[in-house]
Amino acid sequence: MKRLLATLGLALLLGQAQAAPDLSGVTLVLGDQARGLRAMMEAAGTLEGTPYQYRWANFQGAAPLFEAQRVGAVDTSYAGDLPVLMAASGGVPLKLIATNVGYPQANGLLVQKDSPIRSVRDLKGRTVVVSSAKGSISQHLLYAALEEAGLKREDVTVKFVLPTDASAAFNAGQIDAWATFDPYLGIAEQHGARLLRDGQGLTTALGFLTATPASLEDPAKRAAIADFAGRLAQARAWAVAHPQDYARVYAELTRLPEGAAVAISTRTSRGLRPVQPADVAAVQQVADLFSELQVLPKPVDVAALADASVFTQEAKP
Repeated sequence: MKRLLATLGLALLLGQAQAAPDLSGVTLVLGDQARGLRAMMEAAGTLEGTPYQYRWANFQGAAPLFEAQRVGAVDTSYAGDLPVLMAASGGVPLKLIATNVGYPQANGLLVQKDSPIRSVRDLKGRTVVVSSAKGSISQHLLYAALEEAGLKREDVTVKFVLPTDASAAFNAGQIDAWATFDPYLGIAEQHGARLLRDGQGLTTALGFLTATPASLEDPAKRAAIADFAGRLAQARAWAVAHPQDYARVYAELTRLPEGAAVAISTRTSRGLRPVQPADVAAVQQVADLFSELQVLPKPVDVAALADASVFTQEAKP
């Protein structure tokens, strides 16, 4: 009986191996923001030897990235929790396939270095520019910071400006207060901007690698996306274990000043992991809050978006 079971088990494994999809004809379009994922993966060298083709599609923020995902122009994307919720609430087809555990310091409220604004309470009656669009992680930070300071959301005027435009305006002294995220946050700090408040204790700092359901329904693309997620996890682990090497290569690939590259790269990620129930619960709280605030077009069931079967292994440094 044991021999029969062993034979059947071997036959099953062989059958699975024979049924493994051929990835040579697959091309993935990998959505990215400000070349963050691309820089990390090229620095770590984890995309070498992929059994499929790929190309990067770069966007300056989550809003245009998810518009591309809406029309099927990308197979995968990466963004923080609230932008993902905003996209899902607005009808963008997506599945959460991996969780990135980030640093809340990568999201911050900035003012000019000589600004009379010394605390969040001083924002009352002023205009705050938020990048990139309604439903961004920076909007989440702003609202949480206002509540912490005892202010109402109506106490400030909020304007939404895409990061590159906001960066230019801030550098020109045309913006008094700016809620933004890395790499734009780190670049502005290197140019002398003063940090008023970052996301520590205010935001989840969780981000998600997502994929379109249509791509996941294709067995070959699903296998390629799972492989890509594993390689991204390896790149994250490498960056955590080799911060100086990563910062150097990040500066070269993004053409950022070394100081900005070091600041940004050291607070990029604590690692990529499979989607966990705790992640779903934490982000559901964010979804409920912003649904109540009528920022999300409609409520979001985070558990229904999660697909923990695509990526199941955590990478080690």
